[in-house]
Amino acid sequence: MAVKLLPVSIVLSFLAACSSQQAASSPADVATSPGEEPTAQPAQGGGGSVEPAPAELAKTAAPAAEPSTQERQTLAEAEHVAVSYLLPEASEGRSQSPINIVSSRTVQGKHKVKFHYQSSKEHVDNLGHTVKVTYDAGSSLEYDGKSFDLVQFHFHTPSEHLLDGVTYPMEMHLVHAEHDHPEHLLVVGALFKEGDPNKLLAKLVENVPEHAGEHADKDLDLDASTIFKRGEGYYHYEGSLTTPPYSESVTWLVLDQVHEASAEQIEALNRIEGNNARHIQDQRARLIDHWH
Repeated sequence: MAVKLLPVSIVLSFLAACSSQQAASSPADVATSPGEEPTAQPAQGGGGSVEPAPAELAKTAAPAAEPSTQERQTLAEAEHVAVSYLLPEASEGRSQSPINIVSSRTVQGKHKVKFHYQSSKEHVDNLGHTVKVTYDAGSSLEYDGKSFDLVQFHFHTPSEHLLDGVTYPMEMHLVHAEHDHPEHLLVVGALFKEGDPNKLLAKLVENVPEHAGEHADKDLDLDASTIFKRGEGYYHYEGSLTTPPYSESVTWLVLDQVHEASAEQIEALNRIEGNNARHIQDQRARLIDHWH
């Protein structure tokens, strides 16, 4: 990214103007040391100190002129270094998440996905950095012939993945563990924008414990399958956890349609967990495939 540099003459002129203003505003007969208050100098021919009269101070200590709008803008531009969120964060890993998904650069995918979700009671944890809902056993997802058990889902505000360079106000992660190899995770990511209230969040946001570290069990049914839309597709890539230890053992399926939640629902979660999105990572040589 190109950074506009100001001509040296402009910056030097501005600094010289500030130095001239400081010299004009300091009385010639007052000596100061860094961090000390000014002290009056002895009068000529006397042995004691003489406090300057208020009228004399008014004459000698004229207030420094405020920098003009142009000067302030010049200084701000000289100190400003532009940083773009679209630039990937430096990372030692080769397959880190999240990433910016550019739809025009994806390839056609042919994966097979089947959801076998059931309802679950509400088991909500306020972890401070996120809101987590532990899901009852019995729900699973079949991906290319392998079975993954739905373990929990949680939220990030704002979204972690970008879609065509756009950051959305919220992202939901449904975390699945492979039935035979639980260390291998499959995470379904759903992006949310402000819109109509979300059915899944209707009661959930009200039942989150008030303090970090608290857990709540509610005798209410929730169904994670309600977030899916008819006919939506998936972006797939191989990546990592977005929280420590950033293990590169995650298959990602990011839904290609943006979902809706009310502004109040999104703000309620953000008040609890704060801004907890990880910066995007370098895609490197990984392919992203897309299928409907």
